[in-house]
Amino acid sequence: MPRIVEAAGGIIYRPQQAASGVMKFSDDGRLPVGSNPASALDAIEVCVVHRPKYDDWSWPKGKLENNETHRHAAVREMGEESGVAVELGALIGDIEYPLADEGRRKRRVKNKTVDQKHVVFWMATPITEEAEKRRHTALGPVLPADKDEIDTVVWVPVSRARKLLTHTLDRTILDKFVALVKAGAAQSRTLLIVRHGKAEARKQWKGLDGDRPITPRGAAAAFALNRELACYSPDRLVSSPWLRCMQTIEIFSWQTGLTVDTADELTEDAFAENPDAAWQRFRKEIDRMLDTGMDTAICMHRPVIGGMFTHLRGMCASEALAKRLIAKSPYMPTGNAIALAIIETGDGPKIIDIQKVSPLVY
Repeated sequence: MPRIVEAAGGIIYRPQQAASGVMKFSDDGRLPVGSNPASALDAIEVCVVHRPKYDDWSWPKGKLENNETHRHAAVREMGEESGVAVELGALIGDIEYPLADEGRRKRRVKNKTVDQKHVVFWMATPITEEAEKRRHTALGPVLPADKDEIDTVVWVPVSRARKLLTHTLDRTILDKFVALVKAGAAQSRTLLIVRHGKAEARKQWKGLDGDRPITPRGAAAAFALNRELACYSPDRLVSSPWLRCMQTIEIFSWQTGLTVDTADELTEDAFAENPDAAWQRFRKEIDRMLDTGMDTAICMHRPVIGGMFTHLRGMCASEALAKRLIAKSPYMPTGNAIALAIIETGDGPKIIDIQKVSPLVY
């Protein structure tokens, strides 16, 4: 039985440098110049690396380490090979090819009888030095790649990247990246919806429901989830004030130094009494995120998440995307999250990508 070696990486993009050498940022300091996707594509440049062992030009990527998710490997490998700390955006896609063909100009992509290499790619953007320091404890170390692994890093326009890339499959990933940029992904913001860690059973708990804590198992999942949330480098944390939600998000708050803003409208009781008020508060957080550019993580309860999904499905760019927001309880496992890539349009916010974010507890 052929084995599959898992790897991850991505396309890091940033605004092109002006002729004067000054970066052309938009007002929030991160988005490419241009109010529409077409101008964004013209304004960005992407990171391509040279591997001396194979004498090829490729996207920064690498194999998963033990006890590592594709998501974390992508952030670590892109940081190591490019020298730039990054955060994830929309998921681009994946490729697979025979492991023995690594570095070869022509890869036998249809040969499934030999060991394969499977690589998952994300869109990614550089983060500030302050943000890098803030998430360091949660994410873990990112060490520079050795010179015999990566000897040259270049930032080039998309058109130049297409000519520079050695492998056809890497150009396929570039095509998917371009399609995402044209759909507005370069101007998206990430909203993380977190379901609190496993809590003590209602039947066994003798106190108030709002004081019901997470279990040791729930705490382990919440701790492990930190490393996954750090890959998106959220700038703002919001939570239901009930203990099980606060205990879940406070671990990330402690590791990053970010404060947690509480939302009384997002408790289970408040939602049951006034679901419209809960949605209005949630929608306010989306608007705030899009206005400020501050990616946001919100920790909530199972029934509240289901109520928010009902509204969010109408924001999805496609019916297929809307189906990823499960319509049946429990909506997502405890101690898990989903990442929504959201853009602002003339018709209001639109969701263009949805990713499951699961912790790896070991």
